[in-house]
Amino acid sequence: MTEQTAETAAKQFYLDDALWSRVRTVIVAVGAAAWLASAAGYASDPQRFHFSYLVGFMFFISIALGAAFFVMVQHITGSTWSVTMRRLMEGLMSGVAPGALLFVPVAFGLHDLYHWTHAEAVAADHLLQGKQPYLNEPFFLARAALYFLIWVVLSRKLCGHSSAQDATGDVKHTWSARRWSAPGILLMFITVTFASFDWLMSLDPHWYSTIFGIYFYSGGALGFMAAMVLIALALRRAGVLAETIHIEHYHDLGKWLFALTVFWTYIAFSQYMLIWYANIPEETIWFRHRMEGSWMGVTQLLVFGHFLFPFLLLLPRAAKRNYTSLAVMASWLLVMHYMDLYWIVMPTLDKHGAHFHWLDVTTFVAVGSAFAFAFWSRLRRKQLAPVGDPRFEQSLKFQNA
Repeated sequence: MTEQTAETAAKQFYLDDALWSRVRTVIVAVGAAAWLASAAGYASDPQRFHFSYLVGFMFFISIALGAAFFVMVQHITGSTWSVTMRRLMEGLMSGVAPGALLFVPVAFGLHDLYHWTHAEAVAADHLLQGKQPYLNEPFFLARAALYFLIWVVLSRKLCGHSSAQDATGDVKHTWSARRWSAPGILLMFITVTFASFDWLMSLDPHWYSTIFGIYFYSGGALGFMAAMVLIALALRRAGVLAETIHIEHYHDLGKWLFALTVFWTYIAFSQYMLIWYANIPEETIWFRHRMEGSWMGVTQLLVFGHFLFPFLLLLPRAAKRNYTSLAVMASWLLVMHYMDLYWIVMPTLDKHGAHFHWLDVTTFVAVGSAFAFAFWSRLRRKQLAPVGDPRFEQSLKFQNA
């Protein structure tokens, strides 16, 4: 990359007004249409709406949570290579705030989604009676409020220090962000684990898996990394951050795509292998539902599409340094992340086979438009790179070994 100073690079660190307005108009128009269509779907089939909505909600909140994890890891390790991309990561991380509002339809749909909210079902099931002190609506909603409170506070603090450093360049903000990140990453793992138990695993309250939290979070981290690749490439195509995020950064993003693909597979296989080996009916029934009818096809798709194909295609060094191949693989992995969440949620409703519905599309676009609007609005208010970070110029010159 051509030598450049932070001052020279800073000229491209604000979005063009015309570009920002055009994208915002598209987001608002598409989002409004999707919300209206989803509302019509809710009126005709509330239960299907809530299941489809839950998949879309979990997809986008998992990406925001994955971003929070990665931002904190970079602060803790003192990473240099990712500094020029951190503002985009922070924008995705900030999605946890609108996520709290978007959780409201899930809260109103508890009776449609969760078997354990039915008093007659609990009265007839000894196991549910034993879990009632934890699985009850007031405690469920209180826990959700606590999760979002922790996530919003952490994201606001980290983003606040990053923005303040743009103005002052004071290294104290770097140290403050690191101090917040150390306990923050522990809190993230605990709260995300419990959130995945509450919002996904309790769809089948008889099933349990102690590894499910990291399974969900690893998928979210992979989804975040894929989203980062696509956002950075889209901005590059528009002439934004083209020199700031260069081929060496994309190479490392490709490494992370590859590594997280392998890690997700390791966790997924570990969960399946231990349940298969123990052969306990209360555990195996969850996988049995996902191997009946057309669900078996989705299961096989995840084996090949979520692991084998990305593993082989991302393995060569050249694939990680090619913008087109990175864009294709990032797009594919986002589709696989959605299919993974669909595979987790929908067999609760359709036990004997996958039945895709138009509400799956409209609710996904509706939730996604809200996250996209929040992300795009944040980019308008902030510089696109943390130019005040003392490692910023070093990150501009980053080279892979």
